[in-house]
Amino acid sequence: MIREILFWGEYFDNFYNQQELKVRKKIDFVLWLIKYTVRVPVKFLKYLEDIDGLYEIKISSTFKEIRVLCFFDDNKVIVLVNCFLKKSQKTPKSEIELGERLKSEYFKFKDRSKKK
Repeated sequence: MIREILFWGEYFDNFYNQQELKVRKKIDFVLWLIKYTVRVPVKFLKYLEDIDGLYEIKISSTFKEIRVLCFFDDNKVIVLVNCFLKKSQKTPKSEIELGERLKSEYFKFKDRSKKK
């Protein structure tokens, strides 16, 4: 395994559990690629420019474009925060803001845990 994947909050799990089996298998495949591929193609993992440290995991199924916002922690850990259906060219600002808030919460929690 090249990278570990962590899930922060319940956003990803809630979204994932609502999907049909075929879509969940596609999501699983892309997450497997991210865990075990040295250089993940931009087709599957893309840095969101002008947004501090957030990445977008792209999953395409027959009728759905799924996006998972995530970030790196110590280069070997990817933390998944929120997941949504993409309905336009641009990633919705509300989803980006949620991703940034969850990233901030994650690092605050991590810092508090280190101090104990």
